[in-house]
Amino acid sequence: MESTGVYWKPVFNILEEGGFEIILVNARHVRNVPGHKTDKKDSQWLSKLLLSGLLKASFIPPVEIRDLRDLVRYKKKVVAQASSEKNRIIRILEDANIKLSSVLTNVDGAVGSRIIDDLIAGKTNVDGLMEHYHGQIKASKKEFRKALEGRLTKHHQFMLRIMKESIIDKEKLIEKLDKQIDELAKEYAVEIELLQTIPGVAYDSAVGIISEIGADMKQFSSDQHLSSWAGMSPGNNESGGKKKAHKPSTGTSTSKRF
Repeated sequence: MESTGVYWKPVFNILEEGGFEIILVNARHVRNVPGHKTDKKDSQWLSKLLLSGLLKASFIPPVEIRDLRDLVRYKKKVVAQASSEKNRIIRILEDANIKLSSVLTNVDGAVGSRIIDDLIAGKTNVDGLMEHYHGQIKASKKEFRKALEGRLTKHHQFMLRIMKESIIDKEKLIEKLDKQIDELAKEYAVEIELLQTIPGVAYDSAVGIISEIGADMKQFSSDQHLSSWAGMSPGNNESGGKKKAHKPSTGTSTSKRF
């Protein structure tokens, strides 16, 4: 089967349940003669290549890994969306001449969140907001007070409220995703624990690695093959003694779009 966008996935899923041995091949590696391309001719060409043993299967992990991958990738997107909302809050505060980002290391921390909640509630009095100041804040009281002196309008309050609600919704969604990810990851507890022995690899990173490459390393002939599939090793593109720049190779796999 030739991988074309996402259109191969429904067919692949049905055939997989039927117990068929499916070879998914990268479209770049099975190109037919230019100018003579039809679906029927493509099918005939694939059949010839298969009979000649010239087809190399792309790595498609088992359905359990694919389910885990969907969850991990979606969580990553939701986390990015939440981070974007937090950055928008900072921009709204800047628009209101409130410079929290200049006096707080983390605007969405405990102090910043309480100040933002007060601003949303209409508590804009600087003396009242100064009650959130404590000794662990690096900025001086004078700097902190100056950062809180701004011009907050009803529009600013509305935008802050909407963004705060959006962040809360996304945090609830992330919590649900975490529970489901943990449930699916139980099956790979040993592999995840071993991965965490690598310096710099924590639980989330270990789960992410498992969700991308699975736990069966028989799919990769060597560590070089794995690094090439992951796009971590450069390919060779040299002509006339000159190396041509190109995008990192992802090997023969199309499953990174799965």
